[in-house]
Amino acid sequence: MQSFRTEIENPIVEKDILELERKIRLFKEGKVDEERFRSLRLARGVYGQRQLGVQMIRIKLPYGKVTSEQLHRISEVSDEYSRGRLHITTRQDIQIHHVSLDRTPELWAQLEKDDITLREACGNAVRNVTASETAGIDPNEPFDVTPYAHATFEFFLRNPICQEMGRKFKMSFSSSEDDTAISFIHDLGFIAKTKTVEGKEVRGFKVLLAGGLGAQPRPADVMYEFLEEDVLIPTIEGVLRVFDRYGERSKRAKARLKFLLKDVKLDGFLALVEEERKALAYQTYAIDTSKFEGEITFETNEVPEVTIEDTAHFEKWKQSNVSKQKQEGLYAIGIKVKIGDFYTKEARLLADLIKKYAANELRFTLRQNILIRHVRAAFLPFFYTELKKLGFVDLGYNSMADITACPGTDTCNLGIASSTGITKELENVIQKEYPQYLNNKEIAIKISGCMNACGQHSMAHIGFQGMSVKVGNLMAPALQILVGGGILGDGAGRFSDKLVKVPSKRGPEALRILLNDFEANKKDNNHDFLGYYDEKGKKYFYDILKHLSDTTNLTDDDFIDWGHDKNYVKAVGVGECAGVVIDLIATLLFESEEKLQNAEETLKEAQWADSIYHSYSAIVNTAKALLTSEGAKTNTHAGIIANFDEVFVATNKLELAGSFSSLVNQIKENEPSEEFAKKYLNDAKNFYQKVDAFRKITVEN
Repeated sequence: MQSFRTEIENPIVEKDILELERKIRLFKEGKVDEERFRSLRLARGVYGQRQLGVQMIRIKLPYGKVTSEQLHRISEVSDEYSRGRLHITTRQDIQIHHVSLDRTPELWAQLEKDDITLREACGNAVRNVTASETAGIDPNEPFDVTPYAHATFEFFLRNPICQEMGRKFKMSFSSSEDDTAISFIHDLGFIAKTKTVEGKEVRGFKVLLAGGLGAQPRPADVMYEFLEEDVLIPTIEGVLRVFDRYGERSKRAKARLKFLLKDVKLDGFLALVEEERKALAYQTYAIDTSKFEGEITFETNEVPEVTIEDTAHFEKWKQSNVSKQKQEGLYAIGIKVKIGDFYTKEARLLADLIKKYAANELRFTLRQNILIRHVRAAFLPFFYTELKKLGFVDLGYNSMADITACPGTDTCNLGIASSTGITKELENVIQKEYPQYLNNKEIAIKISGCMNACGQHSMAHIGFQGMSVKVGNLMAPALQILVGGGILGDGAGRFSDKLVKVPSKRGPEALRILLNDFEANKKDNNHDFLGYYDEKGKKYFYDILKHLSDTTNLTDDDFIDWGHDKNYVKAVGVGECAGVVIDLIATLLFESEEKLQNAEETLKEAQWADSIYHSYSAIVNTAKALLTSEGAKTNTHAGIIANFDEVFVATNKLELAGSFSSLVNQIKENEPSEEFAKKYLNDAKNFYQKVDAFRKITVEN
C-alpha cells in the first residue's frame, strides 16, 4: 500500500488521518490483529460492509447541519471514492458505500478541507450528537439548542475519556417538549427548559439517562428535571467517565449504559458521577452561543419569475411540506427522501440552490429527510419549481407515508431481511390506497432489518423487524409486526408490542388490516392511533393478524425477498479481511505504549486532564494485558482493577508499593493539576516497565 501525505492545516487532524493510514498498513502486514484494527477504523468512521472487500464510510455531521460548500465536498468525495449515492441515517449522518479500505485516509483528508470529519462516527465512542432539525427556527422552543449540541460535539471529539468505551454512546438535544430528538431512547437526552431564578430567566435542560432500543428497549430515567446550562459539559463528562470505568466490555449484548444503570440503580449511578467530580477539568463550562445568533443573511433579494402549472399540487405541497419559522416571514421546506437515499447530481443542485436563494444551510433529519431553512415567502414558488425538477416535491414529509428504514440486507452485515424493499412497497400502498394518510403526521411507521433497531422499529406506532422463518428445508424472509409505540413528549415515550411474525410478502396486507381496522373503529377524526390501540388491546391485534403467520400455504414468491429476484438465503455478511494469528498480549502492551505517548504529548500541551486520562488508560490497558495472559476476567475497568490486585498483587506475583487499586484510583482523588499529571504519568510508566519485564521473564521461561 502506497503512503500519502495530506494537505490538512490542522496538525491534530492530519496526525489522525496519517495514523489511520499507518494502522491499515500494519494490519495488512499482519502486525495488528483484526479485532484491534476493527476498533481503530470504526472510531474513524470506517465500517465493514456486507459485500467483500469494501467499506461503508459514515460522515459525522453534528445535528445534521450542512452548508453548500460541505454538500459539494461530500458529493465530490462520493463520486471519486464511491458510487455517487448518499444515504441519510437516523442520526443525521451521511453514509457512502463500496469504498476501498486503502483509500479511506485519502477520502477523509478530502472531506476535512471543508471541516467534515469521520472521527468517532462509528465504534465505541460518542456517536454523532443529534438535535431537532427545527432547532433555532421552532416557534415553540424556549431557546436554540444548536450551540449546546455543537459545544458537546466539539468538547468530546477526540476526548480521551470516550475513545475506547465498552459500547457506543448516543446523545440528543430536543428543542421543545415535543421531544422531536427522541430523548427517551438515548444514553443522554436533553430537552430545552427555562426557569426563573431571582427574577432572571435561566437556561437549562431536562436530562434523560440510559435509554436505548435494540433487542431489549429501555425508556430513559429522568436524571435531572432541570440542569443549568453551565454544568451541561461537566455532567456529560462525569457520566462518560463512569460508563468507561464500570461499563461491561466483554459481553457485547450487556455493554450499553442501560444495563449498567439497571445494575447500580439511579441513586448509585449519581453517586458514582459525583465521585468523578474532583477529577474534572471544569466544574462549570460556559457555552458561547453568539456565533449562532447572528443575523440571517441572503446572497440575493431578486426573486426569479416562475410559472407553476399544477397550482393544486403546489398548494398541497405548501400544506404538507412547508412550515413557518419563528423568524417573521421565513419558512422551512421539508424534502421527503425515499429510504434516505439521494444522489450527487441532486445534491449539487440543491447545494447551489440554498447558497444563492436561502441562507446556505440545510439539515438532515432524524427521519432521513432534508430540511431547507430560512426561505422567504416570495421565494416559495421558485423553490417549488426547482425542487420539482429534482424530484423533491413528493407530498408527505414527516407523515405516515414517510417511512423510516435502515439499509438492511442491502449493505449491512447484520441485516436479516430487506428493509428498503418492504419500505418502498408499503409507501406505494399508502399513496395508492390510503391517500388520506399522506399528510397524517400522527402515525409513524419504522422498519429495521434486524433486532438492533437502527430503523427504530421498536418505538413506532407501526413497526416491522426483519426476520426469517423456516418452512421445511427452505428459509423465507419474514417480518415481526409491532404496534403501539411512540413519542409522548417531554422525555416520555412507549415501546411497541411484538405481535406476530409473518412472511415478508404479507407485510402490505398486514398494514392494510391495521389501517382498515383503525378507519372502521376510530370514533372521530381526532381519535389518535395509540388511544385506539390501548382501547382494543394487544390480544385484539394479535387475533386480527394471526392468520397471516400461517406458513402452510406459501407460494414460490414468498421465498423471494422484496427487491430481489432469487430465493432468500439467511446469511451473515462477509467480514472484511481474514485475520492472522497475532500475540494479543503484545498488541495490548503496544497499545499501552501509544497511550503513554499520548499522555506525554498532552502533558507538553498543558492539557492536564487529558494527560491524566491517557495515563489512566495506559495503566488499565497494561493490567488487562497481564490478566489476559492468565485467562482472568477483563469485563470492566473496575473489574480489571479488582482482579489485578487479586491475581497479581495479593499473590506477590508482581510487587507494587501498594495495591493496584490505590495506584489507579489516584485519578479520582486529585484535581487535574500539572503536578499530578506529571506524577501520574511517571507512575504509569513505572507500572508498564514492571509488567513488561514480568511478561518477558514469563515468555522466556
